[in-house]
Amino acid sequence: MTVMFRLPNLITILRIVLVPVFAVAFWIPGDTARLTAFGVFCVAGISDALDGLAARKLNAGSDFGRMLDPIADKILVGVALMMLVAEGQFDGWKLVPALVILSREFLVSGLREFLAGADVSVPVSFFAKIKTTIQMIAIGAMILGPIAEKVVPGALAFAYVALWVAAALTVATGYVYLRAGLAHARPRRETPA
Repeated sequence: MTVMFRLPNLITILRIVLVPVFAVAFWIPGDTARLTAFGVFCVAGISDALDGLAARKLNAGSDFGRMLDPIADKILVGVALMMLVAEGQFDGWKLVPALVILSREFLVSGLREFLAGADVSVPVSFFAKIKTTIQMIAIGAMILGPIAEKVVPGALAFAYVALWVAAALTVATGYVYLRAGLAHARPRRETPA
């Protein structure tokens, strides 16, 4: 079986394919379409955990999967945040955590590429996994926000608080990558022979 068609890779590819489905459902007016967008986002978010689990349990990890998984995550989060911004859910200070999250994604992508060239791997930390979980819950709550507010007043306030928490964890986990990158960016001194 080729590397691309291993189960974890197929799950990751599915997550990327679901992004345009999410975007279309998000823009269609009505509660049914919004619930569909929320459901698609949840399936895509859950698939992030499933592909890693499948890779470990089936011993089916690959370089292709390690490269594609963070790209799929960034596409999903980036598109969801951009859709929410375009809809007008972010204004003023509410925009700050979204910008922090997106900026960190670009920074970490560049650092991962640099560190891979230096043959250095920075494993995903427990806090990075917590950050991702909180971030997905917050974004999901914002997607569902207009409907959720009718049922649970304060649902959007919860989502914004959760997004600020995710943004704070984003800065903390991004610092770990930055520190690793800077450690390998310093010129090495030649040792005398």
